[in-house]
Amino acid sequence: MQEISSFQNQMLIAMPSLQDTHFHHGVTFICQHNTEGALGLVINHPSNMVLADIFEQMEIEILDTSIANTPIFMGGPVQQERGFVLHHRTPDTSWENTIEVSDTLALTTSRDILKSIACGEGPDKFIITLGYAGWSGQQLEKEIKENAWLNISSNETVIFDTPISQRWRTAAKTLGLDVELLTTHIGHA
Repeated sequence: MQEISSFQNQMLIAMPSLQDTHFHHGVTFICQHNTEGALGLVINHPSNMVLADIFEQMEIEILDTSIANTPIFMGGPVQQERGFVLHHRTPDTSWENTIEVSDTLALTTSRDILKSIACGEGPDKFIITLGYAGWSGQQLEKEIKENAWLNISSNETVIFDTPISQRWRTAAKTLGLDVELLTTHIGHA
């Protein structure tokens, strides 16, 4: 079996036994992964905030009111006061603090993308989180070996188009699994 060298641009599906409130029934998109560790965003745990709340706090005027009720997600337990925008890459536009995650996805952490979104000139699809999930070197690999997570290739339909409450089950179904029937317990005959 070939060893995976990076989980970047993959999604982690929390096993049903994972009880940590930050990740329970979670789907986490991995934005960066290397020997030093990993950074991911939980894409299915909405906070009690919407985009209008963020814009009000940052004193950004909303010109595109259709986005005012866009949910803000709890991206993970690290730096929960910091915003992260996972979005479609736009070839004609660049923002200050952006990393390319794949050919089609990028992660931006600068205010300029929020200003673009507020006036309807931002990326066509995006998710905004407060905080992120972080793993130290080899920690994620260890958790996957311990059956805390299933990993699948990135699926933009799950990320951007699937209703939030269905993302965990839908992500698992891409593997042909009913995630609620899985267990990490091992039986012995």
